[in-house]
Amino acid sequence: MRAIRALSILFLGLLATGCGYTLVGRASNLPEDIHRVHVEPLKNSTSRPQVEQILTNAISDELLTRRRFEVVNSPEEADAILRGTVLSFTVRPIAFDAQGLAQSLEISIATDMKFQRRPGPTGEEGEVVWANSRYVFRQDYPLEEEGIAYFDRENIAIEETSEAFAETLLTDLLEGF
Repeated sequence: MRAIRALSILFLGLLATGCGYTLVGRASNLPEDIHRVHVEPLKNSTSRPQVEQILTNAISDELLTRRRFEVVNSPEEADAILRGTVLSFTVRPIAFDAQGLAQSLEISIATDMKFQRRPGPTGEEGEVVWANSRYVFRQDYPLEEEGIAYFDRENIAIEETSEAFAETLLTDLLEGF
C-alpha cells in the first residue's frame, strides 16, 4: 500500500512539473536568441515636455533590473530594438478635499510600442516580435497634504508612474499578454 501511495505521489509530482506554470517574471514568449536590446528614445506626440525621456529611462532601468537582456547603446550592437511613441499623456484630479484642492490624480499614458529584431544587413525591416499600437496605462496617484502646500508634485508623480508603466510594459512584453 505504501509503495502505491509513493508511486502516486511521484506521478502527481511529475504531472505538476509539466503543467506550464512558472514564476511571475521568469516566463518569456520571446525568442531565446535575443540577448541584447537597444531601447530607442521614445518619440513624444504630446504637449507635455520630457515625458518621453522619463519613460525611456524607466524602461531601460526596468530592463536592467530584470536581467533577462543586456541593454546596449546602439542598434548595431543589439539583437532587437524596443521603440515607441507617447501618443497621449493626461493628468487629471479625481478626488478633492472640502476646499476643492486635489487629493488624488489619475495619470494616463497611451503609447504605440514595438519590439522587433534589428534590421538585416541589406536594410530590410526586422521581424516584429511584439507590438501594441495602443498600449494604455493608468494609475492613481495620491497627493500628500504637505506636498500640496509646498510644490507641484506632478513631476514626481510622472516619475513614479513611469516606473510602474515600465514594469507593466515589460511584463506584457516578456509574458505575451
